[in-house]
Amino acid sequence: MNLPGFKNIKMDIFLILSFILPFALYMVTLAPSVTFFDSGEFLTATASLGSAHSPGYPFFLMYAKIFTWLPFGNIAFRINVATAVSSSLACLMVYILTTLLLKRETLLEDERFNLVAIKCAGLAAAISFGVTPRLWLQSNHDKPYPLLAFITAIILYLLLKWQEQYREGIERPSYVYVCTFLAGLAMGVHQTIVLLLPAWILIILLTDWRMITRVKELVLATAFAMFGFSVHLYLPLRALSNPLLNWGDSKTVNQFLWHFLRKGYPSTPPVRDLTLLWAQIRAFNVPREFTWLGAALTLLGLAFLLRKNRTVFIAYLVSVAVFLLVIVGYFNTPMEVIFLTDEFFTPLYLLTAVMVGVGLFTLLGYAVRSARLPERIGAPVYGIVAALFFTLPSMLCAVNYFENDQHDNYIAFDYASNSLKSLPQKAIMFTWGDSGAFPLWYLQGIEKMRDDVDLPHTPHLVFGWYLDSMPHIFSNSSLRKFDTALMDPESALRIAVTENLGIRPVFIDFSTRYSVEFREFKPSQRGIVYRVRKSNEPSGLPDVSIWDNYATRGIFEKQSFLDLDTGKAIMIYANSYMEVGEFFAGINRRQEATMMLKKAEQISPDMRSTADQVRARYGL
Repeated sequence: MNLPGFKNIKMDIFLILSFILPFALYMVTLAPSVTFFDSGEFLTATASLGSAHSPGYPFFLMYAKIFTWLPFGNIAFRINVATAVSSSLACLMVYILTTLLLKRETLLEDERFNLVAIKCAGLAAAISFGVTPRLWLQSNHDKPYPLLAFITAIILYLLLKWQEQYREGIERPSYVYVCTFLAGLAMGVHQTIVLLLPAWILIILLTDWRMITRVKELVLATAFAMFGFSVHLYLPLRALSNPLLNWGDSKTVNQFLWHFLRKGYPSTPPVRDLTLLWAQIRAFNVPREFTWLGAALTLLGLAFLLRKNRTVFIAYLVSVAVFLLVIVGYFNTPMEVIFLTDEFFTPLYLLTAVMVGVGLFTLLGYAVRSARLPERIGAPVYGIVAALFFTLPSMLCAVNYFENDQHDNYIAFDYASNSLKSLPQKAIMFTWGDSGAFPLWYLQGIEKMRDDVDLPHTPHLVFGWYLDSMPHIFSNSSLRKFDTALMDPESALRIAVTENLGIRPVFIDFSTRYSVEFREFKPSQRGIVYRVRKSNEPSGLPDVSIWDNYATRGIFEKQSFLDLDTGKAIMIYANSYMEVGEFFAGINRRQEATMMLKKAEQISPDMRSTADQVRARYGL
């Protein structure tokens, strides 16, 4: 069934290229497996049709699940393809929106030239959006935000078609009903969709304010929104089946609300000063995404819309204002995690790309009016137009390609597999950070590596639903006797370690080792993980042979893609080599010490001074 408003779109070569070119670029730079941050968790939840972290992302998981049926690549690669597709669809919508806003514009009496100019503007805008650092980063691995941007673009398109029909004297409330359905559905991708509601309502009110007085239409619009929102029934229905990853365990109404309302993330807002405020505001950064040239073109596009389509002009500014008021004003994100809010602005960057396309067309209009063009437009003029329009996307692609090329990014996969290789049979390893835990979940749950080990995540030990998910460890745990909501994760970890010591080999990962102060226990290094022993128990010598089994792709050579947690993982290897090197130096095992210190320097040349201090201290 065709959506209303889309039946008149003709499949021209420019429209096809607006999808194909970004998609080809994403496939060339696509991550081959699991990456850091939320990747391993999303992959595991998608493949098992489970539930991801709050608010659950049900529609994103169902969308990505379809791609797990592809007949090539591992599960992670297939789901990464899903994001590449949704990002490319978002780029296609940039083309459609740009050409829609410009379709009545003329530069010359040559209709063919006008049509080509409009389509070139749309294609340039689509590609520019596709190669911005924010979207490109999200397109190479599993992320929900490109899908959200695609849906928001469809909603805007339908509202503009509804507006167009209304101005021609045709009432089409069905357009609005589809929009409310899509808005409800998009809540299953990410809740930031609500930040665009004021802009969409303004478009309706500025076009036909009487619509809000029609009870029947309001009731139907609300019903369609609730129908779209009903995608969240996925969460309790899947929870009943106890899937592999069942974050929040939404079997009951209380647990569903706990999950949906993000009750698991209590936080105390930081005290805000001008430095923090400016950093929060700069999370939305048009010059960073589109360069200063793109920012200038955005202003040109807005100036054009102020004259030609004031409704869209107002809607864009209101969208930016609402996003900043809520994300900056209400969220008040701490300095160290502001980078996480960058992704929330993806729909705004899509709208900005449309402004860039309109700005390019406006700039061409100035050039045409200033030049004395012949009546018959020849190939040289078309060449100049192409050069004018595609300079920005070409420049963005060249600048951002290296840092977003993830085609050989195996660091998260190798880090997780190396951690598993370090563990003896029937071991239990407590993890701390999300990036340390989530790749392990994927490798064990989906790639079926090391089913014999257990991997409790320390920050989750304070949640009853999480203890329920690992009954063979926590069914009789003392943690059941306490109100875990009042307990901090460190205390829960000490109780859990105490209960398992002497029964199973107990390990912690690198992040746990340096996040928790162990007084009653003694961590003993084993590669990049640590075995936990009682303080009076001999620790023994580090097992050097474990390093020979490690895969170290991208560790010793320069890695093109290097986000925050990928850099941290590389530094974990360097610090682990340094730590074992210093230990061997202390017991006069000079050859092993020298080798380990050299490897630490190879990974991170910045550690050379630390290595020199160790050599000087022990006379190496």
